[in-house]
This record gives sequence, structure tokens and C-alpha cells, in this order.
Amino acid sequence: MPRKNAKNTRGRIISAAWKLFYEQGYADTTVEDIVFESETSKGSFYHYFDGKDALVGTLAYVFDEKYEALMDTMDPDLGTMEKLVYLNHELFAMIDGGISMDLLARLLSTQLLARGEKHLLDRNRLYFRLLRQIITQGQAAGQLRTDRTVNELVKAYALWERALLYDWCLCGGEYSLVAYTDEMTPMFLESFRPRSAEIKNNSTSDLK
Repeated sequence: MPRKNAKNTRGRIISAAWKLFYEQGYADTTVEDIVFESETSKGSFYHYFDGKDALVGTLAYVFDEKYEALMDTMDPDLGTMEKLVYLNHELFAMIDGGISMDLLARLLSTQLLARGEKHLLDRNRLYFRLLRQIITQGQAAGQLRTDRTVNELVKAYALWERALLYDWCLCGGEYSLVAYTDEMTPMFLESFRPRSAEIKNNSTSDLK
């Protein structure tokens, strides 16, 4: 129980911080604001974070919170491609409408310079566990190519999403992130479909 409460306290602080960063800006948000919004205490805040700057690296946690919610709302009958497109659309819609582009750029730049833990690449994140589950099921159902391993396809998908985010930041957010990903991601995912040789082999196996 204490571990669960600790997780909830940290999560409330992170969620409150990012809500305030978006609503009133990073510079104008104080630790006091975050403590008040999260209904915690300064002692709790400084137990988990050295200061406001430390919260910049927690955006991956916010993303995983979103994925956790999406797992409950995603139609289990969707095909593999549709599931990947759905997850991409919903997360990027959240970013487009609720995450400051400047703060996203700051997170991405800190990940580039980080010498130790890189949150975005943590393979134990819910994000990567969910992708591995979807892609494993997709290969088993014959909906994804099998000449690449699950981990290779997961890495390619995650790399694609990071590329979209980096490009959006490089362009100063001059276009709609969600509109662009809705157009481009389905095209990218076509490369995940079974190769013609695989389809032929599967059809031959079914006849035997």
C-alpha cells in the first residue's frame, strides 16, 4: 500500500505540473502552484524532485499515463495497423492540444545531452510493453511482416514517432502535429505489412 500511495503522490505532482505548464507557462509556474494543484505538500514535492527543472524529464511519464488510459478505450477488435494508428493519433492529439512545443523541445534536447538514463528510450516503459504486445499479436495473426523481429518493428515505430516530434519542434510547430501524423503514419506503417513472399507462403501452408 505505501508503494502505491507513493506512486500516486508522485503521479499527482507530475500531472499537476504539466497541466500548469500548459495553462500558464513554465516560467510562470512555481513549486507552490504545483503543490497547491496536486494537493500535496512541499515536503512531498522535494522528496521526489530537486526543483521545477527536474519535472521536464517526466514527460515520458505523462505519455505513459495517456497510454494506460488508451488501453481501456481502444477497441480490441481493431486490426494491428488500426491499433497503432489509433495510439499515435490519440497521443499526438494530446501533445498538439495540451503540451507546450517549447517544453517538448526542451525535453527532447535534454534527452540528447543526457549521459545516464534516457526516459524516452526506457524499454520498461508502458509504451514499449504495449507496442511489443500489439506487434507480437499482429505477427501471430499474419497482419505484420515476420522477417523482422518484434523488437525491430517496435524500434522502427518508436523511431518514427520521435522523428515526427523532432521535426515538429524543428519547424517551430508551424503545422498541426496531429493532422500531419494522421496523413503520414498510415503510409509509414505500410512497410510493416507482410511481404508478398510471406503471403504466398502462408497461403501455401493453409492449403496443406
